[in-house]
Amino acid sequence: MLKDVVEDYKLLEDMSVDELVLQMEKAWGFTAGKLALGVKILERMIKDDECVKFLSFPANLVATGMRGIFKELVKRRLFDVVITTCGTLDHDVARCWKNYYQGFFLMDDAKLREEGINRLGNVLVPNESYGIIIEKKMQELLQNLWDEGVKEVSTRQLCREMGKRICNESSILHWAAENGIPVYVPGITDGAVGYQIWFFSQEHDFKVDLLRDETELNDLVFTAKKTGALIIGGGISKHHTLWWNQFKEGLDYAVYISTAVEWDGSLSGARPREAVSWHKIKEKADHVMIEGDASVILPIMVSALISRISNKK
Repeated sequence: MLKDVVEDYKLLEDMSVDELVLQMEKAWGFTAGKLALGVKILERMIKDDECVKFLSFPANLVATGMRGIFKELVKRRLFDVVITTCGTLDHDVARCWKNYYQGFFLMDDAKLREEGINRLGNVLVPNESYGIIIEKKMQELLQNLWDEGVKEVSTRQLCREMGKRICNESSILHWAAENGIPVYVPGITDGAVGYQIWFFSQEHDFKVDLLRDETELNDLVFTAKKTGALIIGGGISKHHTLWWNQFKEGLDYAVYISTAVEWDGSLSGARPREAVSWHKIKEKADHVMIEGDASVILPIMVSALISRISNKK
């Protein structure tokens, strides 16, 4: 039991992020120890050639600079499948063409409304940077698809066309399309992109086939020898990732990052140990729950992870 000694940090000039994370593993100290363990699990998962890797995250982080972290994970092909929410598509497309701005949690929201500015936490999103630009780009895309004879798409197909046609190299969807990484959005109608699809369907017999997505996820899971997931936050993106993996007796690797609590019984706050009871994570899987803000934790983890993978190739 008394095996690993707690060691003090030794902060050096020009120390890399990975060197800091390696010290966290020995300094221990509550969340730091979990962060260090999370990087080790992700490193093992990514290097496991038999493992299909899932990346699951909600939309709010895509409104921040975290969009660049997700883009990098997809650009570097570190994950094989993305499961996310409609808002991710909204923010990813919008920020290809317009800017979001830094704000504060405590602002005069009535005044912001008068100025045509929406507040997402401490991020400011002008109307012209969100609904207006998304409508323009999505209606153009949908009309072009219709003119080409496309009357029905799955969310994976839609995300691929969005990445190819209306996104640039700053985009998660662009690099997913470029690298052939499927992006699934089970809650496609819950956002601006979903609304634009509905709006287009009022004058065109255009449909989204969600069941085609589910068939593909079924095939992915049932043909995989192993699966692993980095799951950020909660909600539908987390549940859908876990749901499908229960049919192969659960994930072999799982790293959770979330601020949600478990005492309210929510899926968002449920720890990996609860997923074990549902067969969504294997009993002997490598897993960790890291409590905290992903906008702080994930850049550190991904920076260390990329350094390790690059150095050991």
